[in-house]
Amino acid sequence: MDAKKTAREIYDILGGKENIVSNAVCMTRLRVKVREDINLEKLKKVDGILNVVNSDTLQIVLGPGKVNTVGDEFSKLSGIALGFSDSNVKDVANENKKANRQKHNGPVQQFLQKIANVFVPLLPGIIAAGLIMGLTNVTNVATNNAYSTVWWFAAIRSIGFVMFAYLAIYAGMNASKEFGGTAVLGGIIGSIFIANPALPLLLKVEEKNAIMLPFINHPFTPGMGGLLAALFMGMITAFLEKQIRKIIPTIFDTFFTPLLTLIIGIFIALLVIQPLGSFITEFIYAILDFTYNKLGILGGYLLAAGFLPLVSVGLHQALTPIHVMLNNPEGPTKGINYLLPILMMAGGGQVGAGIAIYIKTKNQRLKNMARDSIPVGILGIGEPLMYAVTLPLGKPFVTACLGSGIGGILAVLFHLGTISQGVSGLFGLLIVVPGTWIYFMIAMLGAYAGGFILTYFFGIDNENIEEMYGEQ
Repeated sequence: MDAKKTAREIYDILGGKENIVSNAVCMTRLRVKVREDINLEKLKKVDGILNVVNSDTLQIVLGPGKVNTVGDEFSKLSGIALGFSDSNVKDVANENKKANRQKHNGPVQQFLQKIANVFVPLLPGIIAAGLIMGLTNVTNVATNNAYSTVWWFAAIRSIGFVMFAYLAIYAGMNASKEFGGTAVLGGIIGSIFIANPALPLLLKVEEKNAIMLPFINHPFTPGMGGLLAALFMGMITAFLEKQIRKIIPTIFDTFFTPLLTLIIGIFIALLVIQPLGSFITEFIYAILDFTYNKLGILGGYLLAAGFLPLVSVGLHQALTPIHVMLNNPEGPTKGINYLLPILMMAGGGQVGAGIAIYIKTKNQRLKNMARDSIPVGILGIGEPLMYAVTLPLGKPFVTACLGSGIGGILAVLFHLGTISQGVSGLFGLLIVVPGTWIYFMIAMLGAYAGGFILTYFFGIDNENIEEMYGEQ
């Protein structure tokens, strides 16, 4: 492709200097703002143009590398310097993220996205309740329970308690709704997986406190199965409701569809899902215990280094219910999430890699993108840095991940934990166990250093940078 010829054709079709307001380039597109509409179909036929997107700016898709050479020639014709602002960084990140999701958007990723959709609406409550439980527990320890009988303290503490005590109901409702069913039916079935104090009285028969279930020969014990059982049953409830609705006459749908859904659903819940949920929950905790306590620093390294590859292909969403379980005060970890601080270190490795790229590269466009992505990366918003800088280049993404493992090791050594979730980066200081702030900062600095050193010495490929961003 002749860059000068292509630039000239684009320039002429756009109406020359009188019609061109601004021009800029991103990873693959020449973005031009024009005063008056132009002939889009004619523009699309220009040799070298892959596509044209008519948005707030005219986005002319030319592809990596090519866009820079054509952009330089176009800028000479328009007499306007090529812009490269914050919005371009965001556009590049969003564009690459969208392309990456399309590439890694199979049935597994789509299913996990639905699972994430069940819990995302619950996160504000989980975050607030986790903070309340953590801070009130610290207050009780620090004051020797001086406030435990004060009404306003008890009222605040109860908010955190009820969120986690009845979390299975919320999960059942959202799961049923997400998979196409009626939310309240999923909530009713989900309630069977909480330790309701009324149920033992209901189940007491002839002075016996247990009713034995057929086939599995286990007692009917309210609360068994927990969050995962409620999640599974929410999906199953939605499926049952849709299947039953197909065979019930419309005139009886309002009465019999929910009735049969609940009756069939409770049998499945007690005989299949409750023991399955308990088994899976225990298995997950066993895996985490092995990784954290048995593998120790090696486990911390592997978890931190391997997290962002999961993010890049959408598999990290499987961890959402696990984080919720770990922050449950009634769980084995008493509400302290030891996994999240390790995974936070992955973002620190990316920040270190971004700093290394900014210092070492001579390519001004890449330098600008790194500069604009690093501050938000430090605050825990890693998408611009990952999708616009490290992931497209390849090597820096790998070195960033490997370097972040240093932070994972330190997080294990310091026994870092969080009392809630929902934030990352420096904002992690808001949710780590009170009193461990300095250790969290040391671990994060370790991740920065690991990502920086490995990227500075092994992650910069100038030929690849020139191919992606053009020679500077």
